[in-house]
Amino acid sequence: MRRLARWHIWLGWLVGVPLLLWTASGLFMASWPIEEVRGAHLRAEPGAVALAGLVVPQAAPVTKLTLVDEAGRPVWVATLAGGALRRFDAKNGLALPAVEEAEARAIALATYRGEARLVGMARFAADKAPIELRRERPSWQARFGDDTHLYIDAGTGEVLAVRTRLWRAYDFMWGLHIMDLEGRENSHHPVLIGFAALAVAGSVVGVVLLFRRRRARRRFAASDPAA
Repeated sequence: MRRLARWHIWLGWLVGVPLLLWTASGLFMASWPIEEVRGAHLRAEPGAVALAGLVVPQAAPVTKLTLVDEAGRPVWVATLAGGALRRFDAKNGLALPAVEEAEARAIALATYRGEARLVGMARFAADKAPIELRRERPSWQARFGDDTHLYIDAGTGEVLAVRTRLWRAYDFMWGLHIMDLEGRENSHHPVLIGFAALAVAGSVVGVVLLFRRRRARRRFAASDPAA
């Protein structure tokens, strides 16, 4: 019993901080609906596209063809063999160039449903994408006055993500929860596995101590004539 108690104390010291972080971050993440975290209330639903008169692009062989509305203009987003993405005007089937700032601004304003003003635009290369985007795609970042960031694919014009203050706080808590503050995606690494194993071991020792103490008390009560 004494040895188990010592193990329990030492394991408690080792995993106390991780357990506090896991509990606090889990409580924070459970406190918010995931739709609100993702900014669904700030993102307009895509408009319906009439199919009459649309022209299918005559391009290289494609593996996927998606029809999207980009600020009122119907556009084909084609996934070519090999994974490359290209966009085509759905009205004439012609290839469209990369998205310029003015077009990205128009798409952002057509998508955003909040009340804040658009305060800036910035372009990022695929290998320099902000961590909050979580996509290796060239993008335009539209920044609004309420600290909402809306990302538009610089190649296809698609809206990639809406990131809010709440999303960034949630993302930080997720990084704490999985102990990966750098990439915030890796939930399979030695530090997390090691602390989780120690926490399980501490819990098992605690349960064993609980039942052994209860059994010891019952034996003591049975052997004590004054009980």
